Amino acid sequence: MSETPPNTLQYRFDGPEDAPVLILGPSLGTTWHMWDRQIPELTKQWRVFRFDLPGHGGAPAHPAASVADLATRLLATLEGLGVHRFWYAGCALGGAVGIELALRHPERLASLALIAASPRFGTADEFRQRGVIVRTNGLDPIARSAPERWFTGGFAAAQPAITEWAVQMVRTTDPGCYIAACEALASFDARAGLDSVGVPTLVLVGSEDQVTGPAEARTLVAGIPDARLAVVPGASHLVPVEQPAAVTDLLVRHFSTAWQPFPENATGHVVLPAAAPAAPVAVAPQPAPVAAIAPAAAPPQAQGAPDTYDAGIKVRREVLGDAHVDRILEQTDAFSEDFQELVTRYAWGEVWDRPGLDRRTRSCVTLTALVAGGHLDELAVHTRAALRNGLTPDEIKEVLLQAAVYCGVPAASRAFRVAQQVVREETTPPE
Repeated sequence: MSETPPNTLQYRFDGPEDAPVLILGPSLGTTWHMWDRQIPELTKQWRVFRFDLPGHGGAPAHPAASVADLATRLLATLEGLGVHRFWYAGCALGGAVGIELALRHPERLASLALIAASPRFGTADEFRQRGVIVRTNGLDPIARSAPERWFTGGFAAAQPAITEWAVQMVRTTDPGCYIAACEALASFDARAGLDSVGVPTLVLVGSEDQVTGPAEARTLVAGIPDARLAVVPGASHLVPVEQPAAVTDLLVRHFSTAWQPFPENATGHVVLPAAAPAAPVAVAPQPAPVAAIAPAAAPPQAQGAPDTYDAGIKVRREVLGDAHVDRILEQTDAFSEDFQELVTRYAWGEVWDRPGLDRRTRSCVTLTALVAGGHLDELAVHTRAALRNGLTPDEIKEVLLQAAVYCGVPAASRAFRVAQQVVREETTPPE
């Protein structure tokens, strides 16, 4: 690494020099080492580019005035390296940079993943108040409270070395750059532009994230035309650290399938001269995930028939959630396995996987059909699925009101009771 000019970012590469470039953006208060556990798998297909925010991880303390400024510096860094088109995954503030890139420079992005992100991070006053705390008391109070914001209580208690590593990451950040990043988040608001994000987008969130949780993730999915939601169980805000295997699997699946081709005769990357990698800080080994997200094995398929099981189980898990699908598969026996295979192949692998309707629309149709048929158990399941597919509670209410007109008030009344309970369960933060 050479000296970093004020208009660029400190960076490192990992992976084959001739592979397409995947960029990983960090969260506020972290360094590129938050992605260490993703690197071995991702570098099998991509040349992974990681960067540090100004004043983080020993990077020069050149404060950035806005998220747009960070995006501009990232592009300037990439221009100097000959990288013109890339995949991008960013966590929290790194996700805000990804949104900015998608809105202002869509021609540069092949695909996008937003992790623990939001179109607006809390309120401006919250981040400005954090800046006041740092100006008055330094970064130590923020550093000591970082594990509470970043990790579940069980993880922090079971992994004291990782918890201390996280505290030290914040403590060694330049205070002025941290305050500037807080100001950048205070002024960031992309809500009005989400429908202009034109690349395939994975929105990934930890189920226990109290900073930018599932509600913020659903706002992104509802606003971005081609977005999919993944909720990782047993994880809080810094989900790539807390559940590394699950996040890695989701990123590989997304970036391997949601691909937009590069322009003709352009790879998006030029071969770089070999450079000595930055020396990594010592990071304690991280645990295996509580519940890795992976497709179940498919049953045998009749020879010559098209195999839609793999596609079906993938869609079924994405829409209904791993916990629900795992519970169904665990209850499957010799009597019911043929029925479950039929449902997976034909309902999920063929109909739900057809390109003619997006998943939000399919959820609307499904809810209406279940109200009409009086299938209240399935209605509860698909109300949760509708939330996962990006429908807001208000949109679900509108679907049920429409159903009341065409399916009957008594049917809709029962449906409202079921959906109301599900929405309360899904949107009420745990105590």
